[in-house]
Amino acid sequence: MTYDLTPEQQKLRDEVRDFADTVVGPAAYEYDTKRELPYEILAQMGEMGLFGLPFPTEYGGQGRDYVDLCLAVEQLARVDQSIAVTLEAGVGLGAMPVWRSGTEAQKQEWIPMLAQGKALAAFGLTEADAGSDAAGTKTTARLEDGEWVIDGTKQFITNSGSRITRLITITAVTGQSVREDGSVKKELTAILVPRETPGLTVLPAYDKVGWHTSDTHPLRFEDVRVPEANLLGERGRGFAQFIQTLDEGRVAFAALCTGAAQGCLEEAMRYAKSRNVFGHPIGENQHIAFTIARMESRVHAARLAWLDAAHRLVAGQPFKLEASLAKLIGSEAAMDNARDATQIFGGYGVMNENPVARHYRDSKILEIGEGTTQVQLMVIARELGFSGASR
Repeated sequence: MTYDLTPEQQKLRDEVRDFADTVVGPAAYEYDTKRELPYEILAQMGEMGLFGLPFPTEYGGQGRDYVDLCLAVEQLARVDQSIAVTLEAGVGLGAMPVWRSGTEAQKQEWIPMLAQGKALAAFGLTEADAGSDAAGTKTTARLEDGEWVIDGTKQFITNSGSRITRLITITAVTGQSVREDGSVKKELTAILVPRETPGLTVLPAYDKVGWHTSDTHPLRFEDVRVPEANLLGERGRGFAQFIQTLDEGRVAFAALCTGAAQGCLEEAMRYAKSRNVFGHPIGENQHIAFTIARMESRVHAARLAWLDAAHRLVAGQPFKLEASLAKLIGSEAAMDNARDATQIFGGYGVMNENPVARHYRDSKILEIGEGTTQVQLMVIARELGFSGASR
């Protein structure tokens, strides 16, 4: 399998890189400090077509594919992970479930506005007792007079409370059955909930260690009623649907991780060549040079991993194993490079205006979000035939 980029992909990569360096990067510290989502930057990303990259033109998209989305996410993450995850989650977790599982009417209603960046969608899976363990889901939905009546809570939901959020896809328990061994199996179903539906409350944003610009909230559902037609996919198929969503999302998330690792590498290289100590650049010291060489090796491995997973996804080949490998390799590369870059900068590395300091704060979530490191190890072990890896 070759990972050479087409001329169109190279052009996209270079255009997004230029946008990241000239627009996103210079504004990142200001918005990080204010903990605000820069809507004018998101609007520009919409005009560039970034939110519509993997969707057909007849739905307002760009007619590209998932590799192109990942290329854009990686370039943005070099300078601002919060902006990158807004795009990654908005497309991979927000719009993609509608595209993969929605009816034609649902696609016509939602995909055009999401693909043009005029609206954001969120993916409501995680709860206090459910995330890695989906069987712990407690949010319920029951059919009553042609409506789904939803009650429960969700937490850590990205893009859920912004002023352009229009849709939240949730998973809810819609029934249960008893297995032969007497254990209870929950029936999980995906349902579309428009943001302004009465009874849906977006609770105050979290005070996070990193990703300060990213919009993240807990949600409360109290007697929330939506039409029966808001069922997404088949009833009881919610588990399979969100597994597919997470598998795909991990590929773009791995590209985000790679971008973060690349950003740290670039900053460290620049500083090592310009910072003079004892009469010469610190990069001439073998320890610093070897540290940067190690950082480069991590970026290289991470990029090859997400490219492999993305090409398999686009080709319709199995990619679950490769997605988890890419997410594991990429998240560890980002965290390790952030730590090494901070050390190279010394005191300057812990100043918040320094991009390296922001990467240091931001990168820890990369080992947690969209499946923790431990979950990735579990998935990888299972794919290798170790069926008891989840115990």
